[in-house]
Amino acid sequence: MKVYDLIVIGGGRASTLAAKAGQIGKKVALIEKSKLGGTCPNRGCVPSKLLVGYADVIRTIQESKRHYISSDIDAIDREKVFRENSEFIDGVDDDYKSMLNENVELFRGEGSFISDKVVGVNDETLTAPTIIIATGSKPKKPPFENAWTSDDVFPIHKIPSSIAIVGSGFIACELANVFDALGVKTKLLVRSETLLSHEDKEISETFQKEFSKNIDIEFNTTVKDAKYENSFFNISFENKKGQETKHICETLLYATGRESNTYTLNLENTSIQVDEEGFIKRDEFFETSVKGIYVLGDAAGEHMLQHAAAFEMNHLYKFLFENEEKPLSFKYMPHAVFTDPEVASVGITEEEAKDKKLDFVVSKTDWLASAKAKSTKLTYPFTKFIVERDSYKILGCHMIGPQSSVMIHQVLTVMHIDNDIRHLKEMLYIHPALNESLLPAAINAIKNIRS
Repeated sequence: MKVYDLIVIGGGRASTLAAKAGQIGKKVALIEKSKLGGTCPNRGCVPSKLLVGYADVIRTIQESKRHYISSDIDAIDREKVFRENSEFIDGVDDDYKSMLNENVELFRGEGSFISDKVVGVNDETLTAPTIIIATGSKPKKPPFENAWTSDDVFPIHKIPSSIAIVGSGFIACELANVFDALGVKTKLLVRSETLLSHEDKEISETFQKEFSKNIDIEFNTTVKDAKYENSFFNISFENKKGQETKHICETLLYATGRESNTYTLNLENTSIQVDEEGFIKRDEFFETSVKGIYVLGDAAGEHMLQHAAAFEMNHLYKFLFENEEKPLSFKYMPHAVFTDPEVASVGITEEEAKDKKLDFVVSKTDWLASAKAKSTKLTYPFTKFIVERDSYKILGCHMIGPQSSVMIHQVLTVMHIDNDIRHLKEMLYIHPALNESLLPAAINAIKNIRS
């Protein structure tokens, strides 16, 4: 049996923790069954956002008439676009491997528990006083053979001429926008009548109105059957009235959520507890029900976002190796949807504030007071604040419009340092930067409190 100071199961974001532990002289075993880096740089956030860059340029050209510019796209070299994307993915594993020094032994295989502190991989047995589980999550399996998940998009092996995407969340919307912009005939199939249903209702409604201008969407639709014949899918879907429609496309992609990826760990051989969905339970120090075994990121099922996993990794490293013995409490968890239009959000929605019976005010302010925002020739962008009446505390902030994911960080800074919306009213803004639209939004929220 090989003995280590630390075993890390899962070479995604936690590989950075393994590397840092190796740099301070700890003997580390890092187990990864696929490529180092995990989902984000190999199959998720990074390659998809690289494609969003192309989609943004294409949309700008397509919509240039609103700037009184007549333009056409002669051709889109999809092969080159996706080849460049795949070339980036090809380099990820080596980039992560280069961080590891001689103290980190990398095992390419599937690690699983033999007992609480004993892990098996590639017919070898390992043990350590500290074990970190960071096995991530996986897309839910499609109900039809040969259908894709988001894992099948990157790296893409054959660019489809047409695609149907099932889903209504951010992954489905981001991929639909990218494929459509790149000239792939795209149809989005949505079981409900709402896109981005977890967003604030007003954001979701505006997003749906604008997003539908580019994307062919079937709402209130259930896929009844999908037969794959002669390299094409023959799909039958039914609306809520029971009317059936046929559709033919080259690729069918399901983006209907993610699930636990801990099924290969043989947790039944341990005292580690999981919830009803298979995610590993943990305390405020990320420790499982077994002392010395910790869980990070999606494997815990709490905040299934890359930036959350990175934040957790940094905190756990400090806890384990720098004696910072304090729990991590996420004060605020922001997110963004990188589509056209772009959405960013932090905190609770108006609907959640009502459910909690909080004493709050709402303000919804468009961006048109900003010359930079006006120059986009878009009228839909707005910022919505949910603010606690007595304390001026920002309970939630929701934005829709260009660069929302950038602008919201100004709000996040205030929320993290001293959560009082009056700071946004009193600070100095560069005129006429896009962020200046936050000034009237803050003024309106404060006005609503004092009225």
